[in-house]
Parts: sequence; C-alpha cells; structure tokens
Amino acid sequence: MLRVRGRSVAWVPPLLLLVAIGVIDYNTGGEFRTISWIVLVPGIAAAICGVWGTAVFAVLAIVTYTAVDSAWPHQFQAGLPDFILVTTGGVLATLACAVRVRGERRALHMRDVTDTVRQTVLRPLPPGWGGLEHAGVYLTADAQARVGGDFYDIQPGPHGTRVFVGDVQGKGLGAVETAAVLLGAFREAGYHEPELMGVADRLEDRMVRHREYTTAVGRADGDRFATAVLLGFPADCDDAVDAVVFGHEPPLAVGPGGVRILPVAGGLPLGYRDLAPGAPPRTCRVPLTADETLLLVTDGVTEARDADGRFYRLAEHVSRAVAADPRTVAPARLVALVRDGTLRHCRGRLADDTTAFAVRRVRSPGHEGGRSPY
Repeated sequence: MLRVRGRSVAWVPPLLLLVAIGVIDYNTGGEFRTISWIVLVPGIAAAICGVWGTAVFAVLAIVTYTAVDSAWPHQFQAGLPDFILVTTGGVLATLACAVRVRGERRALHMRDVTDTVRQTVLRPLPPGWGGLEHAGVYLTADAQARVGGDFYDIQPGPHGTRVFVGDVQGKGLGAVETAAVLLGAFREAGYHEPELMGVADRLEDRMVRHREYTTAVGRADGDRFATAVLLGFPADCDDAVDAVVFGHEPPLAVGPGGVRILPVAGGLPLGYRDLAPGAPPRTCRVPLTADETLLLVTDGVTEARDADGRFYRLAEHVSRAVAADPRTVAPARLVALVRDGTLRHCRGRLADDTTAFAVRRVRSPGHEGGRSPY
C-alpha cells in the first residue's frame, strides 16, 4: 500500500501524525494536553504498515510521549495512566497488524489459487490460435470470485479448428469443476474426432458421467447441466462454419453489412439428451464470409436488465455500432463493445457471469491451418 515509484511510503502518515501531536502538545497550554493522542500513531501504522514498522512506531510513540510529557512542569504532566494507555495501545496495534498481515497473505495465496483455476478453465489463447483471430471478455457476477461457470476455448487439430463456448448451470465451485470437466473433454475430442458431431457426442457422454459421479458421492448438484455452442472451422472449407447448439443462444455473424443470427437448430443442453433420445442435436453448416466475425455470448449478456427490467438488446446495439464504424467487427473491438454495453445497461450490477467471445478466420498469405501439439 502507498507506493511511490515502486517504493513504500506507508510510514509517512504515522510519522507525520507522531510529529504533529508532539509539536501541538509542546506548543499548547498546560491545561490542554494532546500527548495522549499519540496512541493513534501505532493504530494507524497497524492499518497500512508491516508488523516491524508498526512495532517501531509503537516504540517511537512511547519514547515521544515520555520526552514531551517530561518537558512540562510536574503539575501539567499526563502521568502514568496515559503512559500505560500508550504502551498498551502500541502492543495491541502490533498484534492487530500481525493478524492483518497474516490475513492478507492468506488472501493473496487464495487469489493465486483462484488465478490458477481460472487459467485452467480459461487458458490463455495465443494470437491467431488455430487460424482464428479471437478475443474474449469474462466478468463474474461475484467480483471477488474471479472465476465461475462460463467458459470458452479454441482447439486446433488435423480436422480443422473447433471453438467451444458455454455456461454451466448454477454457481460456485461445482460449476467451475463442471466447466473444467467439459473443457478437458473438448480439448481431447476437438483434436481427435474427425466429425464435429463426434465431438458433441463425447461432450454429452462426459457431462452424463460427471453427473453420475456427483450423484454417487452424494452431492446436491447432481442434476447440473450446461448450455453451449460448438463451432467447427473445417480445414477444407474457408467460407463456411459448422455449428452445434446445446440449448444456447445461437451465434451472431457480425460483418460490415450488418448483423445476422446464424440459422442453426438448437438442441437440449449438455446432460439432457436422454430426455429426447430420438432427437439428437444436428450439425448445421452455415455460409460465412471472409469479413464476418462470429460473436458468442452467455446469458449474462442476453439477460442483463436495466432499472426498468428491460433486457439488453444485443443485436440492435451491435448493429448500430457497426453501422457507425465498420471497424467494430474486429473481435477485440466487438467484445469490448458488448462488455461496455452490458455493464452500462445493468449499471454494473451483473446478475450472472457474463462472457463475450468473438472469432474470425485469419487471412494472411503465409498462414496454414496446421496441427497443434496441445
């Protein structure tokens, strides 16, 4: 806390207070003694300094009290009771600082653990990964949690590049665990399966097995499911995209000419295929022009409400922005637009985890679809 050019200046406020109290007390009348206020010095140090710094200020407070109080005639001295107060205050402040520092270290450790979990669920994606220009924005409804049940990933492979975006039902660590399970299955199946429907089947099977496991161990979230969109950019076709929708909002194709919703049929969420065994989700191949970007969002965007309870109209907002500036179709600009629009619409009060992910093919002369070692 309180750094200037990388160096801590947390010691400055308690030192200034220490000096100010000593000077004020020395220059005021004997009937108005302020020296006992010096007990505030180690208290302030405990809030912003380290343990040793607080201990130093506790000692300085005692020394300063003794020196200033002794400079007055005997009849004006604060005496032993205030000396005990300053000494006790310094000891308690040092102990309180030790507790504070230990709590901060524990919080930093937990943040590191959370960041590791977040990078497992939302691993960093290299630029141009799988031949796609991409950008993602992820906001948790709980600002302290830093990670939730929304997820996205890109997996290149010998059969093209696959994109997976979704939202696990519910919140908490159970949702994070389920997201990690699905992403692990996607990263393997997305690389090895020759057909996109094979990837979808593997995801459904993994979701069912995870639900069976959570039920077997007696957890209350055994009925958890996930909505998702699975995209495939075929290696042999650069003007179309394959899509499978699992109870999720269909992607938007955003181009300089406007915004259109991909005409893909939506199936049941992952984990619920047994409710309609005769109607599995279908793979739809949709034409996609070279200048179009696919925008995928979770329900934190589509269900964001303003003060009057009105939903955020994503397609209209994006259409107006693209009409005003065609450069908005770039993935980074697009997700920033969605993030800012969502936060503005709900006045920063997110009711659910919010994700926007945008991808489009990289068009460069030397680019090759390529295999990935991951």
